[in-house]
Amino acid sequence: MHQVLLYSSLFIAVLGLYFGLYACGRVAKISKATNDLDWDAVANMTGDLATTKKTIQTLNNRINGMHSPKIADQELMLQLLQNQGKAQPNGKMIGG
Repeated sequence: MHQVLLYSSLFIAVLGLYFGLYACGRVAKISKATNDLDWDAVANMTGDLATTKKTIQTLNNRINGMHSPKIADQELMLQLLQNQGKAQPNGKMIGG
C-alpha cells in the first residue's frame, strides 16, 4: 500500500511539473508575440473587434429573423384579405 502512495505521489509531482512548464512556455510565447505591441496597435485592434462584433450581431439578427421581410408580407396579405370583403367604389356612377 505504501508503494502505491509513493508512486502515485511521484506521478502527480511529475505531472504538476509538466503542467507548470507548459504554462510557462505559453506565457513566454504570448509575451514574445506581444513584445512589439504599442498602444496604437491596441486601439486599432479594439476598433476592429468592435466592427466585427457589430457585423456578427447584425448577421445573427438577420438569421434569427428579426429583420425578416416575411412579417411585412404577412401584414400585406392580412390587409388584402380584410379589404376583399369591403366593396370599393371604382369612381364610376351606376344608375341615376
